Amino acid sequence: MTDAPTGYDTANIEAKWQKAWDEAELFRAERSDAPKYYVLEMFPYPSGRIHIGHVRNYTMGDVIARYKMASGFNVLHPMGWDAFGMPAENAAMASGGHPKEWTYNNIDVMRGQMKPLGLSIDWSREFATCDPEYYGQQQALFLDMLDKGLVYRKPAIVNWDPVDMTVLANEQVIDGKGWRSGAEVERKELTQWAFAISSMAEDLLDSLGDLKDWPEKVRLMQENWIGKSRGLQMTFALSQPAHGHDGIEIYTTRPDTLRGASFIALAPEHPLAKALASENADLAAFNADVRKGGTTEEALEKAEKRGFDTGLTVENPLGGTLPIWVANFVLMDYGTGAIFGCPAHDQRDLDFARKYDLSVTDTFVALNDGTPVAGTAFVPPKTEKVLWIDQPAGVEEATGQEAIDATIDWAEARGLGTGKTQYRLRDWGLSRQRYWGCPIPVVHCDACGVVPEKKENLPVELPDDVTFDVPGNPLDRHPTWRDVNCPSCGKPARRETDTMDTFVDSSWYYARFTAPHAQTPTNMDDATYWMNVDQYIGGVEHAILHLLYSRFFARAMNETGHLPASAREPFNALFTQGMVTHAIFQTRDDKGRAVYHLPEDVDLDTRTVKATGETIEIIPSAKMSKSKKNVVDPQDIIASYGADTARWFVLSDSPPERDVEWTASGAEATHKHLRRVHRLATDVARADRPANAADADLAKATARAIQEVTDGIEGFAFNKSVAKLYEFTNTLHKSDAGAEARRGAIKVLAQLMSPMTPHLAEEIWSMMGGEGFVLSAPWPVADPALLVDDSVTLPIQINGKKRSEIVVPKDMPKAEIEALVLQDEAVQRILEGGQPKKLIVVPGRIVNVVV
Repeated sequence: MTDAPTGYDTANIEAKWQKAWDEAELFRAERSDAPKYYVLEMFPYPSGRIHIGHVRNYTMGDVIARYKMASGFNVLHPMGWDAFGMPAENAAMASGGHPKEWTYNNIDVMRGQMKPLGLSIDWSREFATCDPEYYGQQQALFLDMLDKGLVYRKPAIVNWDPVDMTVLANEQVIDGKGWRSGAEVERKELTQWAFAISSMAEDLLDSLGDLKDWPEKVRLMQENWIGKSRGLQMTFALSQPAHGHDGIEIYTTRPDTLRGASFIALAPEHPLAKALASENADLAAFNADVRKGGTTEEALEKAEKRGFDTGLTVENPLGGTLPIWVANFVLMDYGTGAIFGCPAHDQRDLDFARKYDLSVTDTFVALNDGTPVAGTAFVPPKTEKVLWIDQPAGVEEATGQEAIDATIDWAEARGLGTGKTQYRLRDWGLSRQRYWGCPIPVVHCDACGVVPEKKENLPVELPDDVTFDVPGNPLDRHPTWRDVNCPSCGKPARRETDTMDTFVDSSWYYARFTAPHAQTPTNMDDATYWMNVDQYIGGVEHAILHLLYSRFFARAMNETGHLPASAREPFNALFTQGMVTHAIFQTRDDKGRAVYHLPEDVDLDTRTVKATGETIEIIPSAKMSKSKKNVVDPQDIIASYGADTARWFVLSDSPPERDVEWTASGAEATHKHLRRVHRLATDVARADRPANAADADLAKATARAIQEVTDGIEGFAFNKSVAKLYEFTNTLHKSDAGAEARRGAIKVLAQLMSPMTPHLAEEIWSMMGGEGFVLSAPWPVADPALLVDDSVTLPIQINGKKRSEIVVPKDMPKAEIEALVLQDEAVQRILEGGQPKKLIVVPGRIVNVVV
């Protein structure tokens, strides 16, 4: 047993144990005969600094990793950097620097901020997605997927920023404008590379049911995004052929509303719309104007509904004709680029019909009230029964789904159309017209067409000598990089200058971590051993695209020979953590605009700004934002209180799936508790008290602590584990047990605290003479015999109000319990020497005294 230190010196304690772990290579993961466990947090974008939200995310993963290590598992817990993307280019434009320099500098800073947290990360596996060694293997994957038909080129309608001259992802279009330039976004048709993710839609959907350890809300979000539906594909015959078209083919998920059809609407990119525009200047101008808008469904829903009457009509199979319009809310890349509008039962169609004075015909009404609300389309759930009006298939009182099925059968029987299953999920366009991304490894040759680069020439590296003084993609104007000889015929050719969507980089990194230095995308032996990720942790904001793309990539890597079939679903368990929030402190300027203040610049006692004395407004529990100055720098917390305080706090105050608010008072209280634990350990190490009857009680309390802390960790209820550790600390502090019993209990306390506060736990373990590292000691297991309670606490109610309680053996006879109750001070005080009217004992639960 070592000499106990006199104080809780977090700086020295934490640095000492981090050095010891590193020297012992405690977290280096190698294949072994032990059962493996792979825990992974979604890797960060190197923005420049970590924040307390990062601390919460990585601490959760670290708790699991350390617990599994102590439980005998061979743990893989890696870290990397999602390093490509527009922010680096924006920084280069603003500062005149280079995205590469900005990115790697930020990585150095953030790694330096993360290491003091004492995370059990195998840093030998670290990589950034902008490392040529990483994206070169991504290019190899691309070529293998190209060979398998899982990636292809196609014309696509994209969001185009005319100022930055680049395609924008949907999330980069804000209120119809480019997120960086502020320019009006246009719809533009470009030839783009795409992953054939829709070919796996059914498998991706069906397999959701196997992901039992994923949050239900995430599985539902994925299911809705994939969007399987059965509808009707049919053709409306043109009243008169036009430009080689005899009819308009549509796909509808609501064929049951055919009676309410009011018009046909075409996307501006529909072949007939483009043919008509070639001879109609007004329609051409309309189409061009419509293209100055986003392509997202959300953007189209919010936009004013606009249309152009072509003057053409189609024959309605139920009789009469329907006018053909070109409309701004129809997408060419969903369905057929044409719809029939049913204004009575679609709000978008109703807004359009009202604007252009088109007919509105009810197809069904509610059972309880046949009067529709004026100006509002009646759109009940498909599962709700309604009363149908002259429905083509003869349906009267039925749900929408029943009517859909009946109408498809009716249409097929008459040769009017065909039932078809379709998915909302579209193929994943991966082309981006920007520099800081993974180059697409193909060459365009006039003689040979699109030619894949040879694998021996990978990686196709980004050139460093680029500038951002001109809008657009620097690769387009870099002749020594762009202009090459064709890998096939040797003639002059041109590299593909588009780079890959950064979602690609994060869609397979989990597989690369299993063999980060392999000369192929993965090493199959390593991938077979380490995959799947047993526990994946990250924000719910990635619940759709990132996870869906990762699931697709795992399947594609299996089909191209880079992952085993067992890894087609890459993540066994998923946990989506809440945010760390912080109050916003603001004042107002003379124009009433908010002026934000850093937490350290305000006096919370007087609710004023320290420098000016201005009264502050406090907005509690707000998402952390640099612009609102309510961020908490982990380095400040570590410098003031130590890493263990930060770790304990983010785990203790709230269930991990919910938000937790960071407060200075909470951090101080946490640090005070950890100082108390350290002081208790110091006292126990020095104490010398003989064994006594209290030893048994402490043994029981220790067993209960082991069981409840373990259950909390296993159930991702870290806050419950922390609460139990508070309670156990109090029990230990009050215990009169002998020195050996207390030393044994506090060694267990150190083991149970180790996943949360590893440095303090190691220090206490060392003080108590523990062998080796506390992390290497087997996780304690509660003796089942000590978990059996042979006594019970019975509340005593007097006239319905709890006044006292007694602890009695579980099998004590009722008569003996009654006698003890009558001897209780609270009962005697109220009875004043008399007898109660009634004394009711409910065994094992409560005692009621009526006076």
